Amino acid sequence: MAKKYKAILYDMDGTLVPMDMKEFTDGYFRLLAKRLAPYNIPTDTLIDSIWKGTAAMVRNDGSRKNIEAFWETFYKLTGVTDESIEAECDSFYGEEFKGAKAFTQDNPLATKAVNISRDKADIVALATNPLFPLPGQITRMEWVGLKPDDFDLVTSYESDVYCKPNPKYFESVCERLGVKPSECLMIGNDEEEDMYAACTVCGMDGFLVTDTMIESKEHHWGGPRGTFAEMVEMLNSL
Repeated sequence: MAKKYKAILYDMDGTLVPMDMKEFTDGYFRLLAKRLAPYNIPTDTLIDSIWKGTAAMVRNDGSRKNIEAFWETFYKLTGVTDESIEAECDSFYGEEFKGAKAFTQDNPLATKAVNISRDKADIVALATNPLFPLPGQITRMEWVGLKPDDFDLVTSYESDVYCKPNPKYFESVCERLGVKPSECLMIGNDEEEDMYAACTVCGMDGFLVTDTMIESKEHHWGGPRGTFAEMVEMLNSL
């Protein structure tokens, strides 16, 4: 029997890893500020620079890696000239960042969902917004019992040149996986970043996970939706 999809793509924050984004971000920034204290960046400046560096990645037009867009903005706003801060951040995401699990919720069905997906499709990708370095992506997936080998592709700020909600992000994922958008199922919790960009614009099928859903007034998703548990049932039915 032919498989319905060649690839199943997962969002991470709010999908595989349930969380309230504000609670998570506030807690995570406190941990990062503590690690970067030796660089003497005022906390408000640090947080503002991270947000504006993130915005620079979201605006990235494909002409450079997201990592370059972030650090150019960060250095300009903070006045930091010591580039050792980049290695310090990479180390943080593999160490203290593990403590940010306290600002998320458990998801005992995450590994089950990914394992089912491996049976139902040839390719399973972690199409998480590439705003974090790879060590940060790996730490977050570990919070729900997943590991890099569970995925054929994990996007990160080192590897990618676009971000959600830019549809070109999903197009680039498809190019790397060697599939067409019409051959993919996108599973996410954000109406704009996941459902609109990947499905409405690019042409993927989609399933909106509603446990910690992020709604969009402009781009309401009228397609399949349900809890993570209901999504697992959907996967079983493929």
